[in-house]
Amino acid sequence: MTEKKKSAEKDHYQPISCDRHSEYELAIMHKVMLQIAWVNDLDQQHIGKLMPLDLITRDKQEFLIGQSNDGEIHYIRLDKISHSDVSEAIRI
Repeated sequence: MTEKKKSAEKDHYQPISCDRHSEYELAIMHKVMLQIAWVNDLDQQHIGKLMPLDLITRDKQEFLIGQSNDGEIHYIRLDKISHSDVSEAIRI
């Protein structure tokens, strides 16, 4: 098996639960800043506060679009989020 094929299999999108998806939608609607942990495309761990802006679907994968305190926009694949809990959100 080639490295590219192994990588593609490892990176197969896993849909998240409807409950989790609804939590993100509510955070967007209520403009709640989230404390969130995720892994980017380079397998680097990130932890930070994000203002969730939108949810999008691209190539049969779902993404959370969020803005960090420094103004950077992040596109985070939902199945790459390892931690986010609305109860830990910080209202602004």
